[in-house]
Amino acid sequence: MADSIRQRLLQMLEEHGENYVSGQMISETLSVSRTAIWKHVSELRKNGYEVEAVQKKGYRIVSRPDMLSKEEIGLRLTTEFLGKTVHTYPSVESTQYIAHDLAHRGTPDGTIIVADEQTAGKGRLGRSWHSPRGSGIWTSIILRPKLPPQRAPQFTLIAAVSVVHAIRKQTGLEAEIKWPNDILIDGKKVVGILTELQAESDQIKSIIIGMGINVNAGSEDFPSDLNQATSLKVESGQNVNRSALLAAILNEFETLYEEYLTNGFRMIKLLWESYAVSLGRKIKARTLNGVIEGLAKGITDEGVLLLEDVQGRIHHIYSADIEIC
Repeated sequence: MADSIRQRLLQMLEEHGENYVSGQMISETLSVSRTAIWKHVSELRKNGYEVEAVQKKGYRIVSRPDMLSKEEIGLRLTTEFLGKTVHTYPSVESTQYIAHDLAHRGTPDGTIIVADEQTAGKGRLGRSWHSPRGSGIWTSIILRPKLPPQRAPQFTLIAAVSVVHAIRKQTGLEAEIKWPNDILIDGKKVVGILTELQAESDQIKSIIIGMGINVNAGSEDFPSDLNQATSLKVESGQNVNRSALLAAILNEFETLYEEYLTNGFRMIKLLWESYAVSLGRKIKARTLNGVIEGLAKGITDEGVLLLEDVQGRIHHIYSADIEIC
């Protein structure tokens, strides 16, 4: 209850911008006492908000912290279910580990886990993901669609389109997609997506979508072996509000998810292909069975990459590392 009141108070202060909001208005709108208002303002201050209180004028926010909090994310959400349950942590091994545990314990559909730092971030194929404190968005989303397991790979592509839309709207940067799970800006990786599954033979129990987004890291913050990585700050030249970006991604994701459940994968596929950096280009696909070279032709309705080799044969690539030649 207290969290809900604090969220609504923050919303009121946010809506009034630089103008003061009187204690009387807050009290009447939220149905709380002046003493309760002061307690909630004190909690906001403890969480890094600078809230000015002036007698006979009221309250206003002077500055807010750069933190991924329930309040800051919730301010910007327009979703019906996605992100309504949020678990935030200052530091974890991996948000995916926590998401798997919560999914097993029956957490609601649309739950998200957010950390300010990961000490053992997960990437595809068992790789690690560099996740330093305070510089990025390290998050996992738990979904419970009533679908067969073979449709799970499509969710990586839904997530990729959602991230591209949000980055373009929030920063103006021309983000692109590299199959199956990377988001690039000017050829450098800024986002990785990892989709994992909990399922029975004929029914998905939960899909867990992990996202690692390099937001405000400087070029000097990346290890020397990550010379193909970049951040939104490096590419745009300015800091990006992490909570606003995460909320934008969730808003985009829910819209595309509802489209997918209602009308199928076709619209998502067309959007994905419009942002795909590799389509129509020569690529190398490093699979478990060897390297296949050829032209990237598109994806199937299941999200499988179609690669045409020099003999004109079409290969269906289900899992691979892709190198653009």
